[in-house]
Amino acid sequence: MKYAIIIPDGAADEQQDELGGRTPLQAARKPNLDRLARSGRLGLSNNVPDLFTPASDVATLSLFGYDPTRYYTGRAPLEAAAQGITLGPTDWAIRCNLVYIENEEMRDFTAGHISSEEGRELIATLQQALGTASWQFVPGVSYRNLLIYRGTGTAPFSSETRTQPPHDIPDRPIADYLPVGPGSELLRDLMQRSREVLRDHPVNERRRQLGKRPATQIWLWGLGQAPSLPPFQRLYGKRGAIITAVDLVRGVGALLGWKRIDVPGATGYIDTDYAAKGKFAVAALADHDLVCVHIEAPDEASHEGKADVKVWTIEQIDEHIVGPLADALSKYSAWRIWVSPDHRTTLRTRAHARGLVPWVMAGTNISPEAFSSYDELEAEKSRWRFEQGWQVMRTFLGQEADHASTL
Repeated sequence: MKYAIIIPDGAADEQQDELGGRTPLQAARKPNLDRLARSGRLGLSNNVPDLFTPASDVATLSLFGYDPTRYYTGRAPLEAAAQGITLGPTDWAIRCNLVYIENEEMRDFTAGHISSEEGRELIATLQQALGTASWQFVPGVSYRNLLIYRGTGTAPFSSETRTQPPHDIPDRPIADYLPVGPGSELLRDLMQRSREVLRDHPVNERRRQLGKRPATQIWLWGLGQAPSLPPFQRLYGKRGAIITAVDLVRGVGALLGWKRIDVPGATGYIDTDYAAKGKFAVAALADHDLVCVHIEAPDEASHEGKADVKVWTIEQIDEHIVGPLADALSKYSAWRIWVSPDHRTTLRTRAHARGLVPWVMAGTNISPEAFSSYDELEAEKSRWRFEQGWQVMRTFLGQEADHASTL
């Protein structure tokens, strides 16, 4: 039995006036996804329990079959795992975005999609200026970096420390969203001091000369301690592989024991190489029971408020990833495919949102249920509704009698 999971990050959305009253999924030309809908079933799942902020960290755990209320400890520890960083019992990982603040408002949570090379230079300077035995700045991909707190006793932070994802506060005053709770004064102090360190940095001077947005400061959020997840193979009996350009998702895969497959040209942005991801995923089927492909592009388009671009990203996923994987799977004697966003990211707010997301599932022993297309409104007709999204995995793997819980 071969399995494939495709995650079009943030693809679920609302109906848009500029798309003729349709959602991006409805507006997109997606013959392969619609073919799966006609040959399989649609459903809805809530991947983010109410006590959590809607985001990919919690939602990805749900999609992979792990109850977030039991296993989630924070976003940054998952990204630390992707980089092979070991956290001790008193250590904390903190997400460290390079951001562009203008007039004390969050103008760009990506600092103009700063390059990884530029980011490494800035992070190295921050380490020299602000790093200590306790604080370690770690470069990542583009604007996505980490700050590690190495504790020697009682940590200044706790589960009561609250931070705000910068991508959820576009063009809003940052004073309303600064860290609060235990240890928050340390985070706010570092954020403030980073402004002076970065103000006249050569990287930022070059970016200004080229008409690009500089990284004006760091934004600290998503902190947490090391999680403990049982391996996926022990829990579900399948050997998995993960394809993604986002450290967060890589980290979850690493903690589950999945093989990380790096794809040349995969950027974690709209310009990612969709075809390369599809080709590598097809090849990975030969050596793994389950292959998961995560694509960040629809989420990025929503954060930028670009409806036409979001539609285009869905079409690229359909053509270059869904189609090739579905065709390759059909050559095996037994197979299943599951396509699901992790969470909703609405063009209206340019931020993540709560709510059910639509999914499509097809393959061996999944009987057609007469759906015409894959989209939010069509999925509303489905009887397959999961209040706890982490429960969908066992149904997908066929490891228990198919069931659905009604919200």
